[in-house]
Amino acid sequence: MEGLIKINNIEEYINTINCMDNLEFMKQLPDDSIDLIYCDILYNTGKKFKDYDDKLGTPLEAMKWYKPRLIEMYRILKNTGSIYLQCDWHLNSYIRVELDNIFGYKNFRNEIIWHYGTYVGQTKKNFPRKHDTILIYSKTNNVVFHPQRDGNPENDANFKRWKNYFNSNNEITGAKYPANDSKFLGYVKRFIKKNGHEPNNDDVLLQVNGKLIDSVWNIQSVNPMSKERIDYDTQKPLELMERIIKASSNEGDIVADVFCGSGITGVVAKKLNRKYILCDNNPKACEISKERINKITS
Repeated sequence: MEGLIKINNIEEYINTINCMDNLEFMKQLPDDSIDLIYCDILYNTGKKFKDYDDKLGTPLEAMKWYKPRLIEMYRILKNTGSIYLQCDWHLNSYIRVELDNIFGYKNFRNEIIWHYGTYVGQTKKNFPRKHDTILIYSKTNNVVFHPQRDGNPENDANFKRWKNYFNSNNEITGAKYPANDSKFLGYVKRFIKKNGHEPNNDDVLLQVNGKLIDSVWNIQSVNPMSKERIDYDTQKPLELMERIIKASSNEGDIVADVFCGSGITGVVAKKLNRKYILCDNNPKACEISKERINKITS
């Protein structure tokens, strides 16, 4: 498409849904303007879904299509930003090599395995394929990242060790702590060094919120009977997107998804007080995304 003009002010695109080819759309965005990119890309399964065709040809043909799009993603991502690309076994090795070339091998951050836990069924010649891969890259080592925990305090080793000392907020305060435990005294010493005084009764010395999330995510796919379910193929769960946005952005940041599909990125971004920029060449995807986002009032 000729005649596209790159707009230097990213604000022109904040909280918009753009129904067009994502390569031509990204060419309009200014350099270094996006804090977080998430894309549930075309997997090249060769299938024709109700809502879209997942056919890009051979893996090499698919990568010829992807390469200019990945280059644009690199260009628009901020130096402190991260990109999450979700795929499966059809293209993950090809995508990984291209991302190494564009973002740099040293800027690979994580390979997430999302185990989605659907019905296994019967297979005779292979293990059932029940996971997607999410590849995470950055442009520098100076990235926004917030470690995530599973929200279950009982999974935390510290909770198990000092269970009798935690209050109802899963905190150990100066009012009651294991003063004879050498490991815990390390927390006390750090508190004193930071605050310049011995802990008072209300001072929090330790708070736990479960086990640290690692690179294998067991998140259930969207149940067909769930209220979350909408009429769109390959819909991803909100919990998956919430983890990504919380981990790799701050409130007020700009989150972009140029394969927006069911609109999950915009929905969660709005709920978590982030700004969103969405794109898809499927009018149905854009309409569903708009409807879902408009229903969010806070």
